[in-house]
Amino acid sequence: MAILGLCGSLRRDSHNRQLLHALGAALPPGLRLEIFEGLAAIPPYDEDLSSPPAVLALREAIASADAVVVATPEYNSSLPGQLKNALDWASRPFPDNALRDKPVAVVGASTGLFGAVWAQAELRRVLGAIGARVVDAELPVGQAGHAFDDNGGLIDPALRQTLEEIVSELITKIGLEACC
Repeated sequence: MAILGLCGSLRRDSHNRQLLHALGAALPPGLRLEIFEGLAAIPPYDEDLSSPPAVLALREAIASADAVVVATPEYNSSLPGQLKNALDWASRPFPDNALRDKPVAVVGASTGLFGAVWAQAELRRVLGAIGARVVDAELPVGQAGHAFDDNGGLIDPALRQTLEEIVSELITKIGLEACC
């Protein structure tokens, strides 16, 4: 079973990419994380365009995944524009889009104290409007430059526990609680 990871930061060595890898390491046997690498190629949303190849790749990745995890930084107290743009493309055609009824968890890391909590809240709202089944939990990883150990794991035991709880709730939403 596959969980698709969407990283809201386009930076190769972003803290949110690290957070996705930490989440992937917390998955039980039988589940794997596949990080979508094509976010930067998605053009600005334009309803007059037919779906460009990068958009088709995103929709296919979402449709073929059993669940999605989105890791977002916070830009100007909100989610990054490229991530919102990708979600706008993924939400079409509405209501039969790839995210409809898809289990989704939201996590976030930032270099500030609050760990992208506003971006996470806004992202959960957007995903709910799209029709995803969103995990009602957040993982704010503040001061992310100091939050990960040399192996990419979260240093803070409370953050690791919250990450495990989010993974558990996502697995429940997938309907795999009996197998994993």
